[in-house]
Amino acid sequence: MVHTPVHASWTNQIEIFFSIVQRKVVTPNDFTDLTQVRDRLQAFEDRYNATAQPFQWKFTTSDLDDLLARLNRHTPADR
Repeated sequence: MVHTPVHASWTNQIEIFFSIVQRKVVTPNDFTDLTQVRDRLQAFEDRYNATAQPFQWKFTTSDLDDLLARLNRHTPADR
């Protein structure tokens, strides 16, 4: 069993990273063997580590509150 905190923002970061890998490395390619996959992943990792920067979140919690309030005003009450 692995204990993870209730608010595990690091899991979100991992999911984002794997989403990037999926889109930029895995999906657009047709590999013929595992060596190609390994080499492509290694090249991506080297390039990514050299250029990676923290994500700059622009959507704040107050933006979310505003959005949910607007959606709530337009949602029928009997749903």
